[in-house]
Amino acid sequence: MTTSADVALDIVKLTLPAGLVLYGMFLTAKSFLAKDYDKKILELKLKHFDTTIQLRLQAYERMALFLERITPSQLLPRVNDNEMSVAEFHAFLLNEVKQEYIYNLSQQIYISDATWQKIKSSVENLTSAINDVAAELDQNAPSIELARKLVEVIITSGTDFTGEALLALKQEAQTMFG
Repeated sequence: MTTSADVALDIVKLTLPAGLVLYGMFLTAKSFLAKDYDKKILELKLKHFDTTIQLRLQAYERMALFLERITPSQLLPRVNDNEMSVAEFHAFLLNEVKQEYIYNLSQQIYISDATWQKIKSSVENLTSAINDVAAELDQNAPSIELARKLVEVIITSGTDFTGEALLALKQEAQTMFG
């Protein structure tokens, strides 16, 4: 005759190994799912990193183009109109630099603060130089006078408004990608 203790012992003998096997399977599945989850997270991070790298590279390219476009040797021939007066050309030049700057303003989030400050300083120094030269001239004179005087000031002073910022931008890009 079997007692209830024997029945309980038989139940324990059957359920304990089954429970251990079930617990082992749970741990194995949990480990597998955790590894799969980690792999998916890593893939997402790599995809995000690739996207960010592309955006940063595009920002460097756009800012280099911006700096080249506002360099006086590129800017003056591109926008000069002999039918304008000094006053009109002065306003037009300032507007052109401002519009180029505003168009590229969002790129600062991809560029270091130090490099962005150099870019900003380039714009401010160029704007200041344009204002200073225009103030010295007869406002009704032909626009070529402003262009000529600005080039003369640049040559005699040896000022390169965008050179330092462009160099900093290139160095930063090379550090990131080189």
